[in-house]
Amino acid sequence: MIKLLLADDQALVRGAMAALLDMEPDLKVVAEVGRGDEVVEAVRAHDVDVALLDVEMPGLDGVAAARELHRALPRCRVLMVTTFGRAGYLRQAMAAGASGFIVKDTPARQLADAVRRVHEGLRVVDPALAAQSLAQGDSPLTERETDVLRSARDGGTVADIARDLHLSEGTVRNHLSSAIGKTGARTRAEAVRLAVDNGWLLA
Repeated sequence: MIKLLLADDQALVRGAMAALLDMEPDLKVVAEVGRGDEVVEAVRAHDVDVALLDVEMPGLDGVAAARELHRALPRCRVLMVTTFGRAGYLRQAMAAGASGFIVKDTPARQLADAVRRVHEGLRVVDPALAAQSLAQGDSPLTERETDVLRSARDGGTVADIARDLHLSEGTVRNHLSSAIGKTGARTRAEAVRLAVDNGWLLA
């Protein structure tokens, strides 16, 4: 029996996925959590074999949770199951130690098969996302430009961002201008949206 943990902040999604997976004779959902910072403790408490993590959760996002889990309990495999089919998320999830990355509209039979393959030590990646990830390449943003866009995501002013990051307003403007140019955006808001879509702003 392969013991599973489901981590998703949407209870209805978790419940539906649990019902589908529990119908398989060799799979058993033994734990469900709604926050990324509850993953490691739940995996340890229930001796989980495969953790299915959503990307966007409170506490810790799925990528950060996968990184913590890989560091604390490397025996447990991680399969990212998410609505956000973005190549940048895929790259970061795999770098964080995930063994697979599939989207939530994957048919139930394929989801169950993905769990089994990940449990066996294989990698499972949505083929369309894999192709998109290769085409996009790595983030063009520097670490500081990433910090500035991450802070700008909340909609604050240049002064707010400067205060948040302990930088001068002029420095913030320079980083924003550079990030806008590198993403091919026309505005700060568009640069943030493009960086989010590509998964460049995840911790």
